[in-house]
Amino acid sequence: MATESMARPTYGNWRRPRRPGLGPLGLLGTVVAFGGLVVVLLASLVSISVALTVLVPLALFLGPLALRTADGRNVYQLVAIRIGWLKRKAEGSHTYVSGPLSRRPGGNFSPPGLLARVKMLHGTDAYGRTFGVLHHPGRNLYTVVLACEPDGGSLVDPEQVDIWVASWGDWLSRLSHEPGLRGAQVVVETAPDTGTRLAAEVLPRITPDAPEAARAVMEEVVARYPSASSEMHTYVALTYGTLPGPRRKPEDVVTDLAMRLPGLLAGLVAAGGGSASPLSEERIAEIVRVAYDPAIAPDVLSVRAGQASTGVSWQDAGPAVAVETVDGYKHDSGVSRTWMLTLAPRGTVRSSVLRGLLEPAQGTRRKRVSLVYRPIDPATSARIVEADRRAAHFMAGSRRGLVQARAASEMQAAEQTAAEEASGAGLVEFSLMVTVTVDDEEELQDASITIRNLQASSRILMRPADRMQASAFTCTLPVGLLPWEYTLIPYQLRETL
Repeated sequence: MATESMARPTYGNWRRPRRPGLGPLGLLGTVVAFGGLVVVLLASLVSISVALTVLVPLALFLGPLALRTADGRNVYQLVAIRIGWLKRKAEGSHTYVSGPLSRRPGGNFSPPGLLARVKMLHGTDAYGRTFGVLHHPGRNLYTVVLACEPDGGSLVDPEQVDIWVASWGDWLSRLSHEPGLRGAQVVVETAPDTGTRLAAEVLPRITPDAPEAARAVMEEVVARYPSASSEMHTYVALTYGTLPGPRRKPEDVVTDLAMRLPGLLAGLVAAGGGSASPLSEERIAEIVRVAYDPAIAPDVLSVRAGQASTGVSWQDAGPAVAVETVDGYKHDSGVSRTWMLTLAPRGTVRSSVLRGLLEPAQGTRRKRVSLVYRPIDPATSARIVEADRRAAHFMAGSRRGLVQARAASEMQAAEQTAAEEASGAGLVEFSLMVTVTVDDEEELQDASITIRNLQASSRILMRPADRMQASAFTCTLPVGLLPWEYTLIPYQLRETL
């Protein structure tokens, strides 16, 4: 949402949807609290000791519900995470071994965890371009991955940047009307440039009879350029579910996606996505394979520079060995740590607020920034906006003093959101995750300091995904994994707790 400030527009007004219920208790805690108080009053008619017998367990149950972290998790959720980690560690499921010498059938290096059951399908769009579709059979979801080459904001007029931002907002808004769309994911991956692509392009073009000085200059450029450069890739993953009605065959869903791709790609190009195209099956497998084993990246890049096939299939895109720890994830030739968003930038921000976070980070092997979006349909958007508006008015009318100023600011933001939604703007829930991969565990501490500094420049707060690093690592890959689709408790019910 944009507002005009001086010559440049600013953005903001994102806010966490209000949880139904009394304060931090949530809906479940509020119902239990009021029901328990009624029981306590009835028990007090018998005797005070009976009332205390009911009141003490009630307070012990509601206390952990009222204590919440900065990202809204209560004590029960924190305990559940620790219990789940201890259970996985006792069962040995925090380690993963694949390949011909493992016990896994087929002898392939198949992806682990949430990607274990994913299958790769093949499709062709209206322009004859082949693309891969990831089928998640457990949830019956289908993911198509698009590759973009954004132009970037350097040496671009501010007016053009504002147009791109507005076009990107319009593209996200249209996702709310996309039939069957469950979520979208934007992944920006950066890594130091190995120089293999430059060498493959320049060295073969040097003729044998070239002057010695010219040859020396070109060879020096090839040798020194990678130390000051990096590679950057941008991917957009769109995950669809099947529409209500008779169960459709995977082939029919792939055909439906092929018909939608041209319109989606055109919207990305208009939003500053540059050259956009769907990714093939092999390219998706390469991305996942390099993420688990970053040491093979130079070989993959050099092969692709010659337009040859790497031979990587989805069945062999996983690691040979992976071990999950409390605060890290070891996989083949890398060690990774993932952070999750707890607080979005407060106040108003410029369009370049995330530039520092998206740029390559020195001292890291690879870095992925994943923005996850959950478009909300227009009917649900109107209901959420009106509920927030009523809650903001109630809080503004019931508070006094300094707290009233804060409540009045929230009421103004809720009114602006309601007005924009009524004029046709879409409502989208979003989150952000960052994964950093280094060569060994000793470098993780330096990587943590780097991410902490980038958070400060981007005005966001993040926390490490402790005791769930393997799942968080997988969710930052451009494979369309939507975290809310894989929770034990459905997110519709969890949001009310």
